[in-house]
Amino acid sequence: MDGKQLQSQYKDHLSDFQNWDQRAHAQEYILYPKNMGYHLCIDETALSKGDLYTILINRDKRGRKGSIIAVIQGTKTDDIIAVLTKMPQELRNQVKEITLDMAGSMQKIAKTCFPRAMQVIDRFHVQKLVYEAVQELRITYRWQVIKEENKAMKAAKEKGEVYKAEELENGDTLRQLLARSRYLLFKSPDKWTKSQKIRAELLFKQFEDIKHVYYYSLELGKIFSTNYDKD
Repeated sequence: MDGKQLQSQYKDHLSDFQNWDQRAHAQEYILYPKNMGYHLCIDETALSKGDLYTILINRDKRGRKGSIIAVIQGTKTDDIIAVLTKMPQELRNQVKEITLDMAGSMQKIAKTCFPRAMQVIDRFHVQKLVYEAVQELRITYRWQVIKEENKAMKAAKEKGEVYKAEELENGDTLRQLLARSRYLLFKSPDKWTKSQKIRAELLFKQFEDIKHVYYYSLELGKIFSTNYDKD
């Protein structure tokens, strides 16, 4: 018996799939109201073939059995609300806290479906935005340098000269410096290699605002990783 046949036999005869009460809508959504807890997390993720799904999880279960409350196809706000509000209001009113990202759509879902829950922004989404801001700044400057280099090359060509970009102390041109600094900006200074340390010093000397945003991202990371005594 081949794998597909065995899978079909299990699905159609050995498992309870045919009698599953969620079979009719399982392609669109699955709900497990019995797994509801006081502290939830809602997020979107790509499952099969890159399709996006919205998942609601009971954080108190810590990934163990009974963690999943809902799996809903898509991320459209009204569709998610329509599914989650199928669960009893009294059950949803018990939720005290829901962790989510910074998207306005997620906040609307949380407010509508769990009106008594405090919304907590997931720190990883906040940090991700700051890290992206550092890279966006680097990329912006890189395109500016490329544009200026192209103008200089054109001007040199018109004069019958050969354009040669100025090299910095480490041998990088400004364009190369910005391109090669990508990975070091994802790391903390104590993780830099010797060449990355030199490159970072040159980068921050040339572009002070990249330096400021980079160190701001480090400080933000320290805040999130510090445990504070509530007393």
